[in-house]
Amino acid sequence: MNKTLLTTITVALIALFAAAQPPQGGRSRWSKEMLEAKHQMIIEQVGLTPTQQEQFMPLYEAMEKEIFQNNFEARGALAAVNKRGSAATDDECFQAASAVSQAKVREGEIESRYFEQFTKILSKRQMFLLKQAESDFARTMMRGARGGDGQRPERKAKK
Repeated sequence: MNKTLLTTITVALIALFAAAQPPQGGRSRWSKEMLEAKHQMIIEQVGLTPTQQEQFMPLYEAMEKEIFQNNFEARGALAAVNKRGSAATDDECFQAASAVSQAKVREGEIESRYFEQFTKILSKRQMFLLKQAESDFARTMMRGARGGDGQRPERKAKK
């Protein structure tokens, strides 16, 4: 229990620090640090043995990479419509919305495919703890994005 609390506090502090500081090494450094914190949280909360870590983490990272690529492509469709602004046609808007919707479907398919592989490495309880750790991390990141006090930071005015 204390280990889980310590991990949660550590990740929360990292998230708060990251939210408060602009990334000095750029977005990719920040992303790498957040992924490392997420992976550490998963390892600790799921209670992975060293053997499980060797087998599980490369698969988990491959899943994350596939999901990232899938979502990146969908965000590209949204960005194209946003760039056109009011000049975007209704069909272009619909296609972008459809791309995002389909990306969610593909994300579920990717996760389901890897889920099957994870069951060969993790126990049933560890599978549950994995989902819990992922939710805990997302919640911690949202708290960090809100400044740690649950309040949304003020939005910057669009230029």
